[in-house]
Amino acid sequence: MSIALITLVCILGGALLGLFLRTRLPEHHLSDDSKDTVKLGAGLVATMAALVLGLLVGSAKHSFDAMDNGIIDIGARTIMLDRALADYGPETMEIRAVLRSTLTKAIANIWPEEKTTQAHLEIVERAVGMETIRSAIRRLAPQDDTQHQLQSLALQISGDLARMRWQMIEQRTKSLPTTLVVVLVFWLAMLFASFGLFAPRNATVIAVLSIAALSVAGALFIILEMNSPLDGIIKVSSAPLHKALDLIGK
Repeated sequence: MSIALITLVCILGGALLGLFLRTRLPEHHLSDDSKDTVKLGAGLVATMAALVLGLLVGSAKHSFDAMDNGIIDIGARTIMLDRALADYGPETMEIRAVLRSTLTKAIANIWPEEKTTQAHLEIVERAVGMETIRSAIRRLAPQDDTQHQLQSLALQISGDLARMRWQMIEQRTKSLPTTLVVVLVFWLAMLFASFGLFAPRNATVIAVLSIAALSVAGALFIILEMNSPLDGIIKVSSAPLHKALDLIGK
């Protein structure tokens, strides 16, 4: 949110700078030839900014979809793990209870909508629920080949879940390069300065430039939100894990 607000301020500042310079520059600086040159430069900057914004949108969408698919995969594998433990026998009831408790805590920490929009991923990082489950599965004493196979399957699935948990935590550290964002904001500010340089000073022009600046800043806000799919306002759905929670232990 703060980066989007800074972007909005910079872009509006560029537009106001252009409007201010219009009244201060000598008349020959505002000739038709000067306008054509500025328009060519503005067109080049606009093209580069559009390309960068397009790349950022694609990258953010990929990150969001990858996390969304990961959540779905975690839900499916959790159900498979619970089924394998159920097939093993009644001696796994305690492990299944720990699995349900671990999933419940994960949902509460990642989607705490009732209290805040900020996910408590630090708690998820420190959690040892899946390690506890894997240790309990290893301690099982299979009595026949079927139980041996189910134990191996449960260990494999729990290992996959542990790996996916750390992937989710590591993906949270992924962020847009600061230099790229700074350069993009500079381009946009200069672009809006060129808009204001040859625009008349009236309420309609100021309103249009403000709406355009708000739209561009909103686009950058959406990019930043989708690039962090477990934080902020735009988050992946918790429905797959809630569905898994409904099925565990039954």
